[in-house]
Amino acid sequence: MRAVFPSYRRALRAQFSRKMLLLSVAPLLMSVVLWGVALTFGAQPLVDTVQAIFTEHGWFASGSSWMRSMGLGMVQTLVVPLVALLLLLPLMICTSLLFMGLAAMPAIGRHVGTHAYPELEKKHGGSLLGSVLVNLSAVVVFIVLWLVTLPLYFFAPLALLVHALLWGALTARVMSYDALADYASADELRILRQRHRRALLLIGTISGAAGALPGMAWIGGALISVVLFPVLALLSLWLYLVIFIFTGLWFQYYCLHALAALRVENPDVVFMRK
Repeated sequence: MRAVFPSYRRALRAQFSRKMLLLSVAPLLMSVVLWGVALTFGAQPLVDTVQAIFTEHGWFASGSSWMRSMGLGMVQTLVVPLVALLLLLPLMICTSLLFMGLAAMPAIGRHVGTHAYPELEKKHGGSLLGSVLVNLSAVVVFIVLWLVTLPLYFFAPLALLVHALLWGALTARVMSYDALADYASADELRILRQRHRRALLLIGTISGAAGALPGMAWIGGALISVVLFPVLALLSLWLYLVIFIFTGLWFQYYCLHALAALRVENPDVVFMRK
């Protein structure tokens, strides 16, 4: 745990280098193409589907009196677009994370490894297939839990906490694997992810708290003005990617430090899979 915040400072310094900022361009372009097409053809059908579900189950009638009693009568007209946006948000986060993993994490690994740990031997315990499987399994769990916790958005502070914890679990699982895939052996990778589980979750959760802000700004601004929706969506995607890159740097510095310490601790040990 002592290496968490020194790794944070190193990641923060690296984040604002021109090379790291440029890393967000490729995944941003991939996200813009994907979501530009998806929103062009799917936004209105999604809103219509949510509207039909609310009407079919009588949720407008049952919720209107409660909202009026809370002084939130005007919010009723915004419920359907808000729910539609909240359904889209986890998908946008997950696709941004996937594109970032494919386009940026290898470069982050090379940057940190070359500049901070040039003597650290690469043992290639991970693989591209392993990364894809870890990403997909984590994303499925994340989306399911996100949908289950949607009602918490009526209580914004609690929703922010839940969002941060979900993001923390997602990024801890995905980015710890990607950060160690080239450098650790398969057994070192398994040992480090188990031994440093709490620290990895802490890094992910702190990053997750920052990651909640673009989505909240996007949803709030889009509800105020539909005209701003495309601009805010694009800005939010870029901010997500910048935060993901910082998070990737933080995980990379922490994980390589932990790997170097493990090898100093056990220089001659061959780890056997249990």
